[in-house]
Amino acid sequence: MGFIADRIGQIAPAQTMAMAAKAAELRREGKNVISLSQGEPDFHTPENIQAAAIRAMRQGKTRYTEAAGVRELREAIVAKLKRDNGVDYPVDCVSVSVGAKQAIFAAFFASLNPDDEVIVPAPCWVSYPEIVKMANGIPIVVECGEGAGFKLTPAQLDASITPRTKWLMLNSPSNPTGAVYSADELSAIAEVLRRHPQVWVLSDDIYEKLIYTGRPFVNILNVAPDLKERTLIINGVSKMYSMTGWRIGYAAGPAALIRAMNLVQGQIVTSASSISQYAAIEALTGDQSFVETSRLAFDERRKLVVKTLGNIPGLRSNQPEGAFYAFVGCHGVVGSRTAKGRLLENDQDFVMYLLEEANVAVVSGSGFLLSPYFRLSYAASIAELNEALSRIRAACQSLETAVV
Repeated sequence: MGFIADRIGQIAPAQTMAMAAKAAELRREGKNVISLSQGEPDFHTPENIQAAAIRAMRQGKTRYTEAAGVRELREAIVAKLKRDNGVDYPVDCVSVSVGAKQAIFAAFFASLNPDDEVIVPAPCWVSYPEIVKMANGIPIVVECGEGAGFKLTPAQLDASITPRTKWLMLNSPSNPTGAVYSADELSAIAEVLRRHPQVWVLSDDIYEKLIYTGRPFVNILNVAPDLKERTLIINGVSKMYSMTGWRIGYAAGPAALIRAMNLVQGQIVTSASSISQYAAIEALTGDQSFVETSRLAFDERRKLVVKTLGNIPGLRSNQPEGAFYAFVGCHGVVGSRTAKGRLLENDQDFVMYLLEEANVAVVSGSGFLLSPYFRLSYAASIAELNEALSRIRAACQSLETAVV
């Protein structure tokens, strides 16, 4: 259609949201679909956070805020970053956004000129490369295979940097794999970055509290504080406090970049929801026991999923160290035929087979730029996970071609 801008044709739809929408459609048709496709905790937002939002409404805190967010929330973020991450920022170096996704968009829109490059280690969250393209940049996708723990190596980084490189994306713990970069691994990446002073780092820390190794969370500034003036930290309250629908993310970084991001945000959405911002203050400053309770619950689910998948023919799960996803290799079922004679040529075919025949929604690895895999979110109840895994097992066992 001639009316639609050319750039829209370059943007791929988010497969996570598309699969969730398909699952919802099938449910409306009466099918008992279990959706493990979205990265959304199944817990309710804690009561103290809900109460803070209600208080804010009753106190009349229902008006526009400044684009950067209410000062009280930015002060709470400053305190959180110092307490939990050991990094110091003034309030003016923090910006509150409509979810972490918008903070990433604002950062790239504010900093990328046409054809600037952003290194994106893959597998990666579905939105990273698309946001880069929307901001007129070029995503440089670097495949980080299973043998390397789905993590970028220093050699890969060094080989990917060109005079046009402006950003490196780092996401730890990772969506979709749950991979966690160690301090030593980040130190080695920092050493490469020191040789290329034009490259900035976007550190997406949204899953920082969901680590199961017993080791503390580390981001690149903890091992390379000298990179602070070219690092942007992205985080939010969605995953840690079960607040996905409240849509509050935030960014902390150099003042000039934050000012530019606030300018972008002010023209796009004015500000994040005032009510959600006051709820987020309580999330960051109030009782933190929910964070550990939910982490332990996710860890129990993680162990169940990994153990069960390891006994399903044709599948193999990685050992996620963080977040709430398993990235499952389906090499052994690609090339099989269903009982109806359909050839499963790739991971997308297998995912659609699970949805249509087993009523289980997951997301193909191709959506995260690495095949043949699929991502399974274990942010669901034990009962749902057991039923979904039972269906997946039966679906694999019914394939006509032997799997390995």
